Amino acid sequence: MADKQKADSFMVDPASSPTPPTPQNLTFFKVQHILRGLAVLFTAVSIAILVTNHQTVTVFMMEFQAHFYYSSAFKFLVAADAIVCASSVVTLILVVHLEKRKAIPQRRHYCFLLFLHDSVMMALMMGGCAAGTAIGYVGQYGESHMGWGATCDSVPKFCRLNVVSLLFSYLAFFAYFGLSLLSPVNFLSSSSFLPPN
Repeated sequence: MADKQKADSFMVDPASSPTPPTPQNLTFFKVQHILRGLAVLFTAVSIAILVTNHQTVTVFMMEFQAHFYYSSAFKFLVAADAIVCASSVVTLILVVHLEKRKAIPQRRHYCFLLFLHDSVMMALMMGGCAAGTAIGYVGQYGESHMGWGATCDSVPKFCRLNVVSLLFSYLAFFAYFGLSLLSPVNFLSSSSFLPPN
């Protein structure tokens, strides 16, 4: 009886002991870091191109300038890129810091918070890309029903660089689309996130 009590005193409750990271969770963290890093890169490049993009043309002896801040849609795209870029940097630093301290909680709320954050960022990027695409389409082709003429014939360099900037914003959107799918997939497929019996 005494030997049984002594053996029981050395037993560790599995629920209270830290769960070692599984290869699946390590892959999850690596893919997450890559996608967040790509989102930072893509949004930063998009902002740099769009903010520095301008063109001056002369029409009928009059000088006209094209800048991103003349369009509320492009200003919204820059703001969306900036928010997503800053949020991605903060989230990436926080996740890497927690992982190095081995403080990543293997619980449901961790995946839920990541999913919530990534879904909001994805929706914001979707709105910015949609706004930039809409104004870019009008600039390229005009809108005859509204009496809006195409402007890209006059400022082709400005429009081409805007398309490049918009492409990087779309790449950032797809990076967050992947992130928004990553947490639920890891949550559903990893046994470490299942409730204890």
